[in-house]
Amino acid sequence: MTKVLFLPGSGASPDFWKPAGALLPADWPKEYFGWPGLGRQLHDPAVKGIDDLIAMVVAKMEAPVDLVAQSMGGVIAARIALAHPHLVRRLVLTVTSGGIDMAAFGASDWRVDYRKYFPNAAEWIYEPRTAAPLPVERITAPTLLIWGDSDPISPVAVGEHLETRIAGARLHVVAGGDHDVAQTHPKEVAALIAQHLTA
Repeated sequence: MTKVLFLPGSGASPDFWKPAGALLPADWPKEYFGWPGLGRQLHDPAVKGIDDLIAMVVAKMEAPVDLVAQSMGGVIAARIALAHPHLVRRLVLTVTSGGIDMAAFGASDWRVDYRKYFPNAAEWIYEPRTAAPLPVERITAPTLLIWGDSDPISPVAVGEHLETRIAGARLHVVAGGDHDVAQTHPKEVAALIAQHLTA
């Protein structure tokens, strides 16, 4: 059975995906990641940026896995799928940027609220992204895109754009879903994930 790795966004809690994950078959091996130094997670001096988070995930990928990711976690998942295509069987990206420029899609800036809610988060999370946009069209893993229709941080237009660029990707829009759609609509999201991972 393929292991499912759940990657949260910058809120960083390993609990983020558990409401949806608990609705998936109990015999599926699952691992829920948290991000040291982000959200309310304890800091780790060894974690200095997103590259270190990617390394954390890849270290747990001894065999092909399924990646289920939200927001910033989706950037991590996309980068792993591009760098290690042989280790990613299937991919689920929810309300993420996928490593593309969000400004063109009318996305709101999340940083002000993030600093208010998570005042102790590592400063590197606020640094402007300087890397080139990800070549997501090179992703080969079958990809499911899940978006909420009420998300100002990652508008549906972003999901539509990724659907056109990732070969064979399928977008599902959840009515009433915001940036935390996986937590507010766990039954719908879990059903979509289950269908995709068993297709």
